[in-house]
Amino acid sequence: MKKISKITVIVLSIITSAFHFSCGSATEKTKQTTKMDQKLEKITFGAGCFWCVEAVFQRVKGVKTVTSGYMGGKIKNPTYREVCSGLTGHAEVCQLSYDPDEVSVATLLEIFWQTHDPTTLNRQGADTGTQYRSAVFFHTAEQQNEAEAWKKKLNDSHVFPNPIVTEITPASEFYVAEDYHQNYFNENGTEPYCQIVIKPKMDKFLKAFKSKLN
Repeated sequence: MKKISKITVIVLSIITSAFHFSCGSATEKTKQTTKMDQKLEKITFGAGCFWCVEAVFQRVKGVKTVTSGYMGGKIKNPTYREVCSGLTGHAEVCQLSYDPDEVSVATLLEIFWQTHDPTTLNRQGADTGTQYRSAVFFHTAEQQNEAEAWKKKLNDSHVFPNPIVTEITPASEFYVAEDYHQNYFNENGTEPYCQIVIKPKMDKFLKAFKSKLN
């Protein structure tokens, strides 16, 4: 048997050490990611067109992901065309994952109620139909209590000229919308709908919640 040279041993030792270091680093990153995922909470909002809702909450500090989709209906795996018919019962929604240490449920609800009209039943501006209804789909008891308390406070204070019609219901199965609906304003900001409908709302939001932005 040939003798293994000292240089070969040293090279193999370096490669082995690098491999273990790499695996160790990857394992540590995976643990950190898992820990972060476990820490995050979800809440789901319906406030008219989900393009508008997504654009707003993508800019809120502590919100980690915003996904456009459908919730609250009676058929599985609905398409955008089916939801737009108003016959499936789904609302256009955005599901948020957020870090409760960075942003509170109260703050998210405050932004939710100030960035759409919660007093118009099944309507936001020119968008009409049950798919555009104002809705809070809660995932925890804390979210339910906060939402109901906020709704009562706003109604009692007559912040809006008409009563709030926002529905507050448990989250049901969430269906992710088609790819072309995701990150819509960021990728299509020059389109007429974005300029005429979303941008004015965004400008007001950015001014009112400057301290809450990323």
